[in-house]
Amino acid sequence: MTDAVRVLIADDHPLVLGALREAVNGAIPGAKIYEAADFESLAAALEETPDMDLVLLDLGMPGVRGYSGLLFLRSERPGAPVMVVSGNEDPTVMRHCIEFGASAYVPKSLDVETMRAAIRKVLEGGQWTPPDLDLSAPANKEASALVRRLSSLTPQQVRVLMMLSQGLLNKQIAYELSVSEATVKAHVSAILQKLGVESRTQAVILAAKIEKMQALAPTP
Repeated sequence: MTDAVRVLIADDHPLVLGALREAVNGAIPGAKIYEAADFESLAAALEETPDMDLVLLDLGMPGVRGYSGLLFLRSERPGAPVMVVSGNEDPTVMRHCIEFGASAYVPKSLDVETMRAAIRKVLEGGQWTPPDLDLSAPANKEASALVRRLSSLTPQQVRVLMMLSQGLLNKQIAYELSVSEATVKAHVSAILQKLGVESRTQAVILAAKIEKMQALAPTP
């Protein structure tokens, strides 16, 4: 690896940031490391450095709900591999992250050397998950269908859906995104069509399922 490798670490916990920084430096000596502590700084970092080589993402950072941060990343920068680094060790959550396009799922309980091995594997174009995670098991059909629909949203549509979930009105969303209300209405219409629902309320209910997809886990 060379010092041209650009890595974004998105996590709001200083201790975790330090550990991940150590893992990255050990795996890729000379890497240029960027940091983000919330969704807005994550989006800003990607805008300023669009050719990021790797993103380490915490699912629970401020400004994201459920899998929305991962959805945004995969839609906004499909060429940049994403490693989810999370304290959640639920196999269903891990599986859904891979279905949403993550290249790796690394529990925060792992030792630094294992994290380094995972980072190297992903940068080489591979995929890494805990050895005991069975990705070949039959998927839950409802969950998989929801994953496909949500994955079809554009980055801006993901942001609009997140704001709808927060109860914002069209004019408030327009102000936050610096676009016209007509543009927001067009995004909302596209979201409803892609998600296969008829109203904003139904879209919000569906978005809430992103956070509760553990309930859609495959039955043994």
